[in-house]
Amino acid sequence: MDIKSKVLALKYRPKIFSDLIGQEVVSQTIYNSIKHNKIPNAFLFTGIRGVGKTTIARLIAKALNCKNGIEKLCNQNLCESCDSISNSNHIDILEMDAASKTGVDDVRDLIEFSRYGPSSSKYKIFIIDEVHMLSKQAFNALLKTLEEPPEYLKFIFATTELKKIPITVLSRCQRFDLSRVRSEELFVYIKKICNFEKGNVSDEALKLIVKISEGSVRDSLSLLDRVLLSNDEGKRIELSDAQKIFGYFDKSNLIKIFEYVLRGDQNKTFEVYKNIYNQGIEPKTFLNDFLEILYYFKNINSLKENSKNFDLNDEEFELIKKLSSNLDTQTLILFWQFTIKTLEELNIVVDQNISVEMFLIRLIHIKSIKIGEYKDDSSVKIQTNKIKPEKEKQKKQDPVKQIKSVAQEKLLDNIEIDKINANNFEIKSINDLIELCNRKKELKLKYEIENNVNLVSFDYGRIEISINEKLEKDFIKNLSSKLLEWTNVRWMITLSKKTGGKSKKESEVENKKKLFEETKDTESYKKILQTFSDAELIDIKKTDE
Repeated sequence: MDIKSKVLALKYRPKIFSDLIGQEVVSQTIYNSIKHNKIPNAFLFTGIRGVGKTTIARLIAKALNCKNGIEKLCNQNLCESCDSISNSNHIDILEMDAASKTGVDDVRDLIEFSRYGPSSSKYKIFIIDEVHMLSKQAFNALLKTLEEPPEYLKFIFATTELKKIPITVLSRCQRFDLSRVRSEELFVYIKKICNFEKGNVSDEALKLIVKISEGSVRDSLSLLDRVLLSNDEGKRIELSDAQKIFGYFDKSNLIKIFEYVLRGDQNKTFEVYKNIYNQGIEPKTFLNDFLEILYYFKNINSLKENSKNFDLNDEEFELIKKLSSNLDTQTLILFWQFTIKTLEELNIVVDQNISVEMFLIRLIHIKSIKIGEYKDDSSVKIQTNKIKPEKEKQKKQDPVKQIKSVAQEKLLDNIEIDKINANNFEIKSINDLIELCNRKKELKLKYEIENNVNLVSFDYGRIEISINEKLEKDFIKNLSSKLLEWTNVRWMITLSKKTGGKSKKESEVENKKKLFEETKDTESYKKILQTFSDAELIDIKKTDE
């Protein structure tokens, strides 16, 4: 393949140990072990994707077989062995993907192949990528060879899932944990690559690439490749352009949402959120980034303006610092708990966007809080404050006085009395709520509560119910709206994974069944059966007596 046509991750792959970034301790240790001829039988590299596991494996293979030795390892003018390894066609270097060859038969073929010495080099080397994908039997087949291999044979393993590798294999390997590359170091590296490629990209856009790549060199180079390919006209790629390319929204929008939430401005909050959602941002991504913003509000005084993770620019940093001066820790902890709970809700809600909108409404209308001891269920007690009702509108007088009959006047008076009684109705239990739905002629809500609501807890202003697939999709939204209309209080209705009590209908059926059984045990019923043997108990009605 022509080097110009290669993707950046392959084009700029390290050729010697000094080219590696972020893994200085690991590369120095390996360099010394090869230099002093104290080479382990098996190397094991673990870490996230794109930090250099396979790259270091190939460098070790080159260092062990290079004709110039490790101190003069080929960089530009490659020897025959180094050139073959770079092109992945060396006869004594076998690279195997354990994800596609997981069985014990594949490992047996490998062991059989290891019995023969190297053909053209000093060492025969087996590089097994994603080694955790091997089966248990395959690992067991490797054990003896790993512990006492021939002098010419070396194993190099790479994995992202260290916990899946048996301890018996781990104990036979020299393990190296590759860390994420620090943001500052990664920024300098991709900026240098960008200059090599004559790319016109702003520092802010490069910092966004570093942020998204999460310490992975390969990811950062792939993202840089994407940015450079999107710029045919040669104009400068700014931060806003990079955000559009990656579908990444500006952190300043989250800070604005947080500011509007604190002010209680629902319209502005939803306006900014709608703009974020219309960019194609997933609700789960939004909530995770919201958690990140909460972290900054809590720890802004201990962070520096030139934060090494490049999450905040100077303007955002100062705004968070200003807003956080009026915030207490309890409020931030409560917001954190609500965000975590909403993330859990996303797994059971069909329309995740609605869940996020309700989450923002909940944050806006929390007025006073009490945070109790944190239990396993992370319960938070909330006190709701009544919203002051709007000023009563004066009754409009008809332009033409109409004569009403006495019956009409009485009817109107009765309707007004019913309205007053309904609005002053106290809701102390789920049965009171059912009664209010009946009075307000909300038969659909009444049916859902009676038949499909399994109650976990009920307090004034807060209802917790267990998950029930039979519930209507918009039940929580409709009930919250109606309760606000009826009581002038923002009610919180939450779904819980706990098993709630039986619905009213289920309880009635169970009580009826119990009453039948008790009645059948009475002497009166037994006497009736003695007289009328084919008698059957159909229904029971209690009388005042």
